Amino acid sequence: MEYRVVDNQKNNTLGRVQMKKFTKLALVSSLAISANAMAMQAMDDASLGATTGQDGINIGIGISKIEIEKLFIHDNDGLAAAGAAGEAGYGGTGEAGAIYIKGNGAGATVTKGIVIGANYDNGGAYLLPSRNLADLQIDSDAGGGNPFINIAAQVSGLDINIGEIGVVASGDVPAANAATIRRGGTGTENAILTGLSVKTGPMSANIQLGAAPQGAMIKLNATMVGGLTITDLGILDNSTKTATRAAGVIHLDSIQVTDANSRDLKLNQSISVFGEEGTDKGYVRIVSNSGAHDNYIKGIHLGSKTAASIGDMEVQGMQTYFSPAQGTYVPGAIITIRGH
Repeated sequence: MEYRVVDNQKNNTLGRVQMKKFTKLALVSSLAISANAMAMQAMDDASLGATTGQDGINIGIGISKIEIEKLFIHDNDGLAAAGAAGEAGYGGTGEAGAIYIKGNGAGATVTKGIVIGANYDNGGAYLLPSRNLADLQIDSDAGGGNPFINIAAQVSGLDINIGEIGVVASGDVPAANAATIRRGGTGTENAILTGLSVKTGPMSANIQLGAAPQGAMIKLNATMVGGLTITDLGILDNSTKTATRAAGVIHLDSIQVTDANSRDLKLNQSISVFGEEGTDKGYVRIVSNSGAHDNYIKGIHLGSKTAASIGDMEVQGMQTYFSPAQGTYVPGAIITIRGH
């Protein structure tokens, strides 16, 4: 693989990165990938002199594939005990548990917890022209006394395969002198989702670090060509599982999401991170203003994946609203994510 970092030039043509697969995840984590996973080559003076543009840095990122064996999100204090048997919320022990993602061996691609590559559908129509994982244009600005870094990012379409998702008791935190940092899970695993596959089109985002005069740390304002497609999604009910009966499944063959009366999906989101204020310890807020959407769910199976389908379901022109004040409705949605 070849990477070119161009300093003191902007809006020029990056060197081609020869690659087969790439992933949006690397947009955030690429700086943490070890040197033997990628190589970066600074352009020499002759190359710089042969190009024209403004000051700044252009980076093309290419990664062949990313695989994650398992993923755990640990809740270190579990759920507090409350109520009586049969009541809503009963069963808490206050002991650490974890949400896990692991390979379920379903099909040829879900042998790892997460496998991410390029979306090669439709003759490569969902890839960036450069065939890179991502193309970044980075500029720093004085900001009139409130400086910031601006990162304009374009990301190719992705083919993401996710294995079984469930819950398990957390393992012990490794001791300081342990041979590894792995904690993992222990005991019974209760699956929640059988796994799923996601296909996306190309996306773009603008990120500002330091000050954020654009109004949010991350601005998504682009069109995902071909929309969003989710396939092989199964929702499990382990409460019906016995020694002789498998857990019940609501299985959906595929879900397609596009703009209303379109084949594509507009992205118009603002992502902000709020810090501590008084008793509020901070949170992430996502504001979406992408307009009405069409949804098509194909192949709804109740009980098991192999049960006869009850048919397809189509939802046209679904629009959500949020209320900044009582009696006021604004098209879009606000999602807040915080710890507790």
